[in-house]
Amino acid sequence: MKRALITGITGQDGSYLAEYLLDKGYEVYGLVRRVAIEDIRHRMWRINHILKDIHICSASLESFASIYQTILEVQPDECYHLASQSFVSYSFEDEFSTFNTNINGTHYILSSLKQICPDCKFYFAGSSEMFGKAEETPQNENTRFHPRSSYGISKVAGYHLTRNYREAYNMFTVSGILYNHESPRRGYEFVTRKVTSHVAHIKLGKTKELRLGNLEAKRDWGHAKEYVKAMWNMLQNSKPVDLVISSGETHSVKEFVEIAFSCVGLNYKDYIVVDPNFFRPAEVELLQGDCSKAKKEIKWNYNISFKDLIEEMVEHDLELERRNS
Repeated sequence: MKRALITGITGQDGSYLAEYLLDKGYEVYGLVRRVAIEDIRHRMWRINHILKDIHICSASLESFASIYQTILEVQPDECYHLASQSFVSYSFEDEFSTFNTNINGTHYILSSLKQICPDCKFYFAGSSEMFGKAEETPQNENTRFHPRSSYGISKVAGYHLTRNYREAYNMFTVSGILYNHESPRRGYEFVTRKVTSHVAHIKLGKTKELRLGNLEAKRDWGHAKEYVKAMWNMLQNSKPVDLVISSGETHSVKEFVEIAFSCVGLNYKDYIVVDPNFFRPAEVELLQGDCSKAKKEIKWNYNISFKDLIEEMVEHDLELERRNS
């Protein structure tokens, strides 16, 4: 039985990946901060239904000793490093903790794997924010990075750390450059979930407006449930290859909002307030991925439409709000 270690298992991607690996017969270990263990009901809501089937390990990405001890105890065959400070807007407010968690945490894991189990396959969660102010559209594996946030910068550093361990120590380490991926398990601080949860509130008469920043920003949105399959496929490949994972389509925030409101029979123009406080200090206007290499290398295809993704999120939030009423 293969043994997998997932950092960030309590997050959106971690929860879907844990389910996927369990279905494939893996023994799954999840690395979480101690605060999550102390508040299971709120911190582990995405994985409460599978807690009995997985092993939880307490460690901090800011502590090499705790990372080293966890890897020593687990001895994983595969390690999926998904944990990070991943909210881009917050990274402008606290650059120091973003760099400390995202860069040092990745380095601690890679160093520990090299010393303890160098044959363990390692997946690093890259991001389309690494491209930032991209020189070309769509972006592929050869597009030059131009990050526009400390989050994007930290992910570029993690990407190069991952590549360096592959080239210097002959380890199976890969980076998946994932474009925006959403689901009903997305955190409320992200714009997509902010939109769908507010649509539910407005439909049920709990609020009257939705305040947003740049409606013209365009992103390549997909479903997280599909993207975790690409992560697994990358570690099953015959050779380690960094890949862009995306839907290949670009839509504006305005399009997302319009569809979300139309799901409940409302016109978004009656409720949206553009608030300058929600604009980024350095905006990324357009990101679109070219995932043709992933289709060829790992036989991965994306199959969920933009509209179906939004409808699933809106329906989930409506049901959630009705239950909580």
